[in-house]
Amino acid sequence: MSVIIKNALRIPALKSAGKLFGTNSTVNVTKIQATRSIWNLSQSQETFHHKCRKHNFCQCSSLRSVHTRGGNFLSKTATETAPGVAATDFTQGEKELADFLVEEISAERKLQKSKKLPSEIDGFKIVIEGSEISLVKKNGDETIEVNFNVNHSVDTDPVEPEIEPTMDKPELGEMKSRPTFEVEINRAGQTLGFTCSTVSPSHQQGQQEESYNDLFLIDEVVMYQGDWKDSNYSVSGEVLDGTLYDLFMNLLEDKGISNEFVEKLIDFSTSYEHESYIRMLEDIQRFVSPK
Repeated sequence: MSVIIKNALRIPALKSAGKLFGTNSTVNVTKIQATRSIWNLSQSQETFHHKCRKHNFCQCSSLRSVHTRGGNFLSKTATETAPGVAATDFTQGEKELADFLVEEISAERKLQKSKKLPSEIDGFKIVIEGSEISLVKKNGDETIEVNFNVNHSVDTDPVEPEIEPTMDKPELGEMKSRPTFEVEINRAGQTLGFTCSTVSPSHQQGQQEESYNDLFLIDEVVMYQGDWKDSNYSVSGEVLDGTLYDLFMNLLEDKGISNEFVEKLIDFSTSYEHESYIRMLEDIQRFVSPK
């Protein structure tokens, strides 16, 4: 069969968004009036967590999506495009997601505790590149650098609050971004490095019983010349002599890596992670919205 005959037999298959989703069709669905639970878990209404299928105070570690039941949030229809321009056929799921995100983003913006991030922490200049954060301080020929990544840093081990049956709005523990961070002390081409992890709230309770209250732990120690290589030797903090471990902690405090510094690092990481989450929601909302 010739190419001309083949082309003549082809039938246009595109349909406009207006034909697919008529203006008279209305879908009633449950309104999801939600805020991300790590930022606001104090709700007077009944809540439902879709992952573990539980109501009220969910104990699931994935607390990213706790939704409030009731109402209807779907109202938009597909937008018209210019004559002669093929329109993208947005699915019903995309439209529902776009409508929900409008309210979700607004709610998250209202929950922001700090809308302006600092440019430095205790003399450490803050350098941001996507999800990666560097805190840099120079002292003569010595450079101290603290690096961390906010991805997957939100604490999934909150302290369970005491909830009385008579409480109208129980105060639930706030989840925070507690990233693992690396400290590099560089002098004359040599680097003494520490990998540190922030202490979870439940671990802090155990520390109080043992009469010490460090907000971070040393996970690994390394010493190397020049650039970092995977073949560099490192030792776990768990096998260090107790006195040596304490001296390393004292050294870090002398360089400015103290409990107070780590507390400010956690606050900054929490604010920046929340801002990054909101920006991601805004990008998704634009992506699934008809232009």
